[in-house]
Amino acid sequence: MKLHVINTGNFKLDGGAMFGVVPKSLWNKTNPADENNMCSWGMRCLLIEDGNRLILVDNGMGDKQDAKFFSHYYLHGNDSLEKSMHTAGFSFADVTDMFLTHLHFDHCGGSIKYNKEKTGLETAFKNATYWSNAEHWDWATKPNPREKASFLKENILPMQESGQLKFIEGENSKQLGSNISLSIMRGHTDAMMLPNVQYKGKTIIYMADLIPSVGHIPLPYVMGYDTRPLLTMTEKELVLKQAADTESILFFEHDSINECCTVQHTEKGVRLKEKFKLSEFFGE
Repeated sequence: MKLHVINTGNFKLDGGAMFGVVPKSLWNKTNPADENNMCSWGMRCLLIEDGNRLILVDNGMGDKQDAKFFSHYYLHGNDSLEKSMHTAGFSFADVTDMFLTHLHFDHCGGSIKYNKEKTGLETAFKNATYWSNAEHWDWATKPNPREKASFLKENILPMQESGQLKFIEGENSKQLGSNISLSIMRGHTDAMMLPNVQYKGKTIIYMADLIPSVGHIPLPYVMGYDTRPLLTMTEKELVLKQAADTESILFFEHDSINECCTVQHTEKGVRLKEKFKLSEFFGE
């Protein structure tokens, strides 16, 4: 097995929305805001080589939306999904499994692209199985008013129309191979899936939107976007305690600076231990 970090670019979101009830005087220390109260966030994905499978976990925002849409999110940086895949030595056609933690646009927008004629939409990963789960698919395709702006039909429905969509069957599923297990989370959005990757004797937990950044590690630091914030806190507490007990690695999708960290038990609860790049930790 080999892992590749895939950076798809950075974007901005309102700092208050990203930290919920936590005052700016606190979160601004770890995630400084600009003059418009916007903070920079990454869209970091994980590419997993495992035998004859090439598994991509999430794929960023994509590039098919119009200028008005992108103007809300201030895309910046030199990274893109295609560029990062190429740097890792792969093309979109090499991906065998496109795993989606959930179907918010900043996690699945790269799944679908315009065809060559610009007359319609098609899947970006022609040879891949697209993985979601039945509960989340139903949640995303019949969206509630709170999340409707995050579940875009053009990012989602073509997966099913292509015939490439399959559903993961529960947390104990081995559909992604023996080295990847899943945790189902329901605080941020219903039935979000976090991959737990066994790699070189360590467990790497892909955080998705459960813990977007190092700055979100304290339990009350919960996004205003979460549908069930109290449940998010409970889920965070369980994951963080497990990570501290087992010395697992947290892999951050949205931290624009820090790829990974470990955590430790303290008198104040579970807190940051070390920050590092994935390649540095494993000496690659």
